[in-house]
Amino acid sequence: MRRYEDTYKQKGLRKQLVDSIRQKGITDENVLAAIGNIPRHFFLDTAFESIAYDDRAFPIGEGQTISQPYTVAYQTQLLEPRPFEKILEIGTGSGYQACVLAELKLNVFTIERQKRLFDQVKAFPFKSKYPNLRLFYGDGYEGLPSYAPFDKVLVTAAAPHIPEKLVQQLKIGGKMVIPVGGQEVQRMLRITKISDTETEQELFDNFSFVPMLAGKK
Repeated sequence: MRRYEDTYKQKGLRKQLVDSIRQKGITDENVLAAIGNIPRHFFLDTAFESIAYDDRAFPIGEGQTISQPYTVAYQTQLLEPRPFEKILEIGTGSGYQACVLAELKLNVFTIERQKRLFDQVKAFPFKSKYPNLRLFYGDGYEGLPSYAPFDKVLVTAAAPHIPEKLVQQLKIGGKMVIPVGGQEVQRMLRITKISDTETEQELFDNFSFVPMLAGKK
């Protein structure tokens, strides 16, 4: 059985990582502190442990990746999270982004369509640190209508278009952060729900995410 240890060396590497993403433009100190508090190497295969604090994505199986820490921080900062808000995350993956949100004292509802990844995160011991984190196996395009409305929605995969059902599940005044575009490059969008029929869109930087797929696997 795997032993989870967070050594002084790993904490030091994490501090260097936080300093590097601060230099890249992340200014929300709460987000930076959350990145600094979470042992990213726990979320990776032990083969990657020595490079877990490089600011890059790594494969986690099923054609998915754990996002680059800068990307996690960027999306989280755009979300403008406030403690105790109700957050829907689409694409649990390794569970790293969900734990960053939970570390920020948000009530996190996260969906994963890949059953193997869902089962891995469900059995992940570190997750028990966060009673405010709930996992669901399902289709991200459908969201979680029975738990709506949400204050915020965060999509961690590349959507070809803005999923209308997710917009419907936002509160009035709620925000969704989502990468939208083709397979190679997507534009990060922040969508604010103005009314039941109106939204406002803000455009940010380009990124490259794995595709957001419909259905369950």
